[in-house]
Parts: sequence; structure tokens; C-alpha cells
Amino acid sequence: MSTRILKPLAVIAALVATTAVQAGAPMARFQAPGFYRTTLGDFEVTVLNDGTLDLPVDKLLKQPPEKTNAALAKSFQKVPLQTSVNGFLINTGSKLVLIDTGAASLFGPTLGQLLSNLKASGYKPEQVDEIYITHMHGDHVGGLASNEQRVFPNAIVRAGKLDADYYLNPANLDKASGEAKDNFQGPMVSINPYVKAGKFQPIVANSELVPGIKSYFNGGHTPGHITYVVESKGQKLVLLGDLLHVQAVQFDDPNVGISFDSDSKVATSERKEAFAAAAKDGYLIGAAHLSFPGLGHVRANGKSGYVFVPVSYTQPR
Repeated sequence: MSTRILKPLAVIAALVATTAVQAGAPMARFQAPGFYRTTLGDFEVTVLNDGTLDLPVDKLLKQPPEKTNAALAKSFQKVPLQTSVNGFLINTGSKLVLIDTGAASLFGPTLGQLLSNLKASGYKPEQVDEIYITHMHGDHVGGLASNEQRVFPNAIVRAGKLDADYYLNPANLDKASGEAKDNFQGPMVSINPYVKAGKFQPIVANSELVPGIKSYFNGGHTPGHITYVVESKGQKLVLLGDLLHVQAVQFDDPNVGISFDSDSKVATSERKEAFAAAAKDGYLIGAAHLSFPGLGHVRANGKSGYVFVPVSYTQPR
């Protein structure tokens, strides 16, 4: 065999050996830090992902399971649905405001990443001035405390008084049975450290909490559920809390409720009103359980349905 043939064969052998080494690399099995940043007028908005939670939405949504499964399949999804849990950090220039804090350890090992993502985004928990809670379910308040200590030592926490009266009432905990006690124990261990420190302020009426951020009561999901309206320089973002859970179903048919709602009729009415307003005026919406980064616009689709249009990835300016 001539040397002219041997040289190309040696090159091919070297390439094969290199490829084999690369293919043998272990799977990384981790994701990039879960934060997304954009601007809203003069404000900076950072979405913080707490992780995902698998939900049996075919059993939770108030419609036949086959309809839920068909709707999910159209979006290339299936049950259990991997559902995002998001918080929203608003830097107004004078205040750093966090809206919802994720679950921390209350809902298992697939959640609890909000604090690390906050740090990865360039902030420290002691820099947060105010925390606004949409409602007192564990996946929204769990990140407030750890080992009965405040995670955000300098923050004032605000939430609806109706929710506080219900979820922080020891008598309601005593009356609850079995797993239902978790509905009260989670909020208590999360919020009571702030109550004891004099850093909890119940929201009693729709109001401007800091310049550019307003509260708006829309109970139904919980007694004191609140959405927050963020505005700067004519740009608007409405954070809907848990007015929706399953974007593949509830945009197309806002009449579909979920068993988590304390009053499904009221929650459905509020959801329909919120979608209609967002579609009409074209402002951004955000929600804890929209797929991360949980921001986008709403477009009308027919007489009663809507389409959610997620934000594109952009660099803040």
C-alpha cells in the first residue's frame, strides 16, 4: 500500500477518534439561570423562574379530560403538564419590588429556584424594598422565609387583607383536616416572620403602592386575590397572578375553570374581563403559571377566544 493512501487513512482515523471522545461527554442535565429581563418605560422588569411543577390538569380543569388532552396535544403538550412558577422583579429606579416569591421548599424539589435566580440576575435579597403577593397559596409565598427567618430582611410584604384574614387565622387551620392544613401552614410559616417583625402590611383597597405600581382586587381564585398594574412612560404590564393556569386551554376558552379556585364563577368572570382588556388595549400581561418567561400579549380569536403571543427574546435597552 502506498504512502499516498496511508496519509488520508490516518487523517480519517484521527477524526473518528476525536468524534468518539466528544460523543462520550456526559449529559449536562442543567438549564441556564432562569431569569428574563426587559424594560417597561423607565422601569426594568426581571422575570424570575422558581422551577416547574407537574400538574394533572386533566383532573383539575372543569371540563371533560378528553377536551383538555386534545387542547394540550395541539400545543405539543401532555399531562402531567410541566407548569412554570414565576415571580416578577420590578426596578422602578427608586424601589425594587418583587411580585410573588415562588414556593421555595413547600412544593418539592422541582421548585425553589427563585432566590438563586434573583442572585444570578445581579440582585441580592436584602436589596428588595417591597414584596407584593397576588394571593396566599404556597407557590406564591413560600420563598418569603426559610427556617422561620425572613429571606428578604429589609422588605415590606403586602397582600390582600381578605387573604390574610383567611389564611393566617389559626382557627381555620384547626378546622382543616388532613392535607388541607397545608393550605394554611404554608402561608403561616412564610408570612408570620414578617408579621412579627412589623413588616407585613395588608392591602385593604385598590391603591398605588409605590409610584407606577397599583393593586387591583379580583377575588375568585382566593378571597383576596390581587392583580398588579405596572405603568411607566405610557407602557403597561398587568400581572394576573392565578387568573389563569393552563395557557393551552384557558386562552382559547376562558370559561374553563380550575379546582384551585375558591369561587370559580367569579374567577372566570375576572379572567374573561382581563383577557378582553389586554386584547383591546394591547398591553403586556404576565402570570405566575404562563410558560417562562411568562410575559406576552393577548390577541382576540373569534367571538370569545384568545391567543397568547409570548414575548420575543430581546436585549434590554
